[in-house]
Amino acid sequence: MAWNKVMPANPVVAIAGATGAVGQEFMQVLHDLDFPASEVRALASARSAGKKIEFAGCGQVPAGELTVQEMTSESFKDVDIALFSCGAGISKEMREAVVASGAVMIDNSSAFRMDADVPLVVPEVNPGDVSWHSGVIANPNCSTIQMVVALKPLYDIAPIKRVVVSTYQAASGGGAPAMEELYGQTKDFLNEDELKVEVFQHRIAFNCIPHIDVFLEDDSTKEEWKMVVETKKIMGDENIAVAATCVRVPVLRCHAESVNVEFTGEVSVEAARKAFEAFEGITLMDDCSSNIYPMPGLLAGTNDTYIGRLRKDSTVEHGLAMWIVADQIRKGAALNAVQIAQLLLP
Repeated sequence: MAWNKVMPANPVVAIAGATGAVGQEFMQVLHDLDFPASEVRALASARSAGKKIEFAGCGQVPAGELTVQEMTSESFKDVDIALFSCGAGISKEMREAVVASGAVMIDNSSAFRMDADVPLVVPEVNPGDVSWHSGVIANPNCSTIQMVVALKPLYDIAPIKRVVVSTYQAASGGGAPAMEELYGQTKDFLNEDELKVEVFQHRIAFNCIPHIDVFLEDDSTKEEWKMVVETKKIMGDENIAVAATCVRVPVLRCHAESVNVEFTGEVSVEAARKAFEAFEGITLMDDCSSNIYPMPGLLAGTNDTYIGRLRKDSTVEHGLAMWIVADQIRKGAALNAVQIAQLLLP
């Protein structure tokens, strides 16, 4: 059942998980985009209740401090948009309360992404899908988001048969504790002290871990599975084959991806370049003669999806290869969610 309530021009926005890395970025993005909110509520667990958070302001909300409130089923009264950055279990627990209050939940967890009645949206790719939501819209997995942004302008030239992707995913994908572990291990490694391994399966400092999320029966990981099924849903094409290998690398917050794409028809490098240059949300950084290409260590805090190393893949009849970088906390999470919220505005 489609949502039939009218979104006000100046909605009340609640941030669930406001004290986490993505929750903090939600507030920064609301400010950066000057989202026209009439009120912003910061919600978190009971242990964070009463904490003061600096907010730069947006819309009708002035700059100042927000007092964190404990999130309960009563927290969403009079809320229009609820931006969720909590675990999947909490999102599932709060869904009924959010929707019953009349709010739209934009959820950053994996809780609802593959539900048939929940749109999975990347605004540059499938903005029209917000029209059939029934109170919940899912934010895709971070590694999927930046890939489909790059695939969309190419798909508009010729349908895609197959994608082979290897990811180089930043510590930020594991949240603030994961970033702190990378900091701490790097310091301990350089000081020749013992390294503490708590968040990741192995040492992340000066290392790469080909293991993100749990292993499945076919020995792929759930992170890799997400890229397969989410790409099909977002692109609206079940025939796209996706082979993914997801790797955690010692980078703080930008994901990088090596992507090879096979098409049903010819897509030249020149045509792809023009399509990328004309596509909103993409910045082409592709001049190998001047050593210009996107690098994750230099693009933190940016909004676009960056593409470089664009070239022909001669191993297939119609193929291209490219390198993609985007900030995992912004486009891979908070920015994409707020862009979804913008689509809901009248």
